[in-house]
Amino acid sequence: MTEPQQPTNSDLSQGRAYTAPQITVYYDAKRCCHVANCVRGLPAVFNPEQRPWIQASAAPAEEVARVVMTCPTGALHYVLEGGAPEQPDTPTRIMPAPDGPLIVRGNLLIGDQPETRAALCRCGQSGNKPYCDGTHAKVGWKSE
Repeated sequence: MTEPQQPTNSDLSQGRAYTAPQITVYYDAKRCCHVANCVRGLPAVFNPEQRPWIQASAAPAEEVARVVMTCPTGALHYVLEGGAPEQPDTPTRIMPAPDGPLIVRGNLLIGDQPETRAALCRCGQSGNKPYCDGTHAKVGWKSE
């Protein structure tokens, strides 16, 4: 079982660390909008019914990294041991989700934090601006 590790100061912006041989997965709960690409993509690793909910050693590191990259919000990130860091998409893409956030993928700088993926608030009601926190659904915001 993979126990969550306390992040170091340099990891604080990435969230809680879940370490396994060859990979560390970081989860930032404040940025998660529960799209669940991770749960559908690799349920043996990402299982919200277990504690800890991320079992990074339950699949090969490259497979875990592939599924982490499908997280549109950037709530999940990874670092491969001895491997290249997560690479941003080229070119940068901005896609509005129907009745939801702007999904942004690429070489991003949000505030002073480098990012590769983010879901940015469009409704103006998020409690975690500039990131979407799902408030648009609670307030009934619709895109036009």
